[in-house]
Amino acid sequence: MPRRTIVATAVLVLAVLTGCTPQPPQPKSSPTPSPRFTSEADAYKAAEDTYRVYVDAFNRLDPSKPATLEEIYRLETGDALAADKKALSQDHADGVRISGESHITVMEPASVTLSPLVVKLSVCLDVSEIEVFDADGNSLVDPDRPDVHSTTVAIEESPASPTGLAVRGIGAREGDPQC
Repeated sequence: MPRRTIVATAVLVLAVLTGCTPQPPQPKSSPTPSPRFTSEADAYKAAEDTYRVYVDAFNRLDPSKPATLEEIYRLETGDALAADKKALSQDHADGVRISGESHITVMEPASVTLSPLVVKLSVCLDVSEIEVFDADGNSLVDPDRPDVHSTTVAIEESPASPTGLAVRGIGAREGDPQC
């Protein structure tokens, strides 16, 4: 059998085995997909749930276990992801140990934009139980660290996140709600 016939036959068999069939013509216009959230309340609730999952992931953080780092990275995007990849990778390399848990004491919506989805939360996070130690057991916690951090958390859609939303950034905040 000539080589050209063998190649053509192989391609045909491969097409049959993989179910390769011509696609029917697509309609010229398709409906615009509806937004994931139809109300600010729904978007806020989803962002709140995502931030709670995020805090829980940080409470399980063990820099010596890369799987716990990956759990956090899946819940982040943008600046938050870049900053934590750098810092947590360094903590892993330095043998940093973390104990204790943080707790959300206040969480309120600061702003919600539906398209594109960006939810900003005003958060008070109690970190008084968190202890951080270097490889020699010396505390890395600043003695002047406040027990409660007043922050703004920005959350946006992310298909890579298990919740569909991810933390984009966390920054210090002043004003209401008071922590």
